[in-house]
Amino acid sequence: MNELAVFTKPWKELPLPDLARRVKSLGFDLIELPVRPGFQVEPENIERDLPAAARVLAGEGIRILNVTADMPLDDERLYCACAEAGIGMNRVMFWQRDMDYWTAEAEARRRLDAALPFCERYDFQIGIQNHSGRFVPVNEMGMYNLVKDYDPRHAAAVWDPAHNSLEGMNSDSALDVLAPHLCVVNLKNAYWRRASGPEAAVAAWKIYWTSGAQGRASWARVIAKLKAIDYQGPICFSAEYSDEERVDELIVKDLAFARELLA
Repeated sequence: MNELAVFTKPWKELPLPDLARRVKSLGFDLIELPVRPGFQVEPENIERDLPAAARVLAGEGIRILNVTADMPLDDERLYCACAEAGIGMNRVMFWQRDMDYWTAEAEARRRLDAALPFCERYDFQIGIQNHSGRFVPVNEMGMYNLVKDYDPRHAAAVWDPAHNSLEGMNSDSALDVLAPHLCVVNLKNAYWRRASGPEAAVAAWKIYWTSGAQGRASWARVIAKLKAIDYQGPICFSAEYSDEERVDELIVKDLAFARELLA
């Protein structure tokens, strides 16, 4: 049975006990915790604050699935703190910046290679997420090319069907490619919305983050395929919506929708 987690990014202003009670009220007891400036745990204090945060959250019945840490992958403080807190994975994304794709992929490999000694020493996993736009990778083929030579215990795929669909790839094929490398599935949804009128010389588009039933990625198809490949790993809800005022309402509906599909 898949464990269901939620990314706590929308509730960065809440003290940890209040955060725990909020996500519990929304139907979750498992979270992905950002370790980023301005959040409940900040990178410069990770060794002190992450284990303390894990204890506070556990006292409220909340476990941490993984962190997403704004830190270099060769910073041993990340691994020490996660080991003390009982956390085994850090989700990362590799921004392409101003490099061409192959140069950016080589840079991502360099960073992963630098992390491997720590992953082996601390029995730790780097989860790499695909992301639309100028990221490495944007879809399943880029992900496969990046992770295929790594032991999935230490470098594996966090597959995001919403970002995958924004780049025009179908979920069945994506999961065929990534099944042996999969460690987490992200659930959110989106579509391209036209940002310019019909009189524009060139059309402009922007991403609109919507509820699970309304975007380009079919959650029904994604979950059916996850069942077909017997994926038993965690599913993490990103709680990302363009209508930020309705996050709590929409995440509750999306959790119910996903549970219906998983049943």
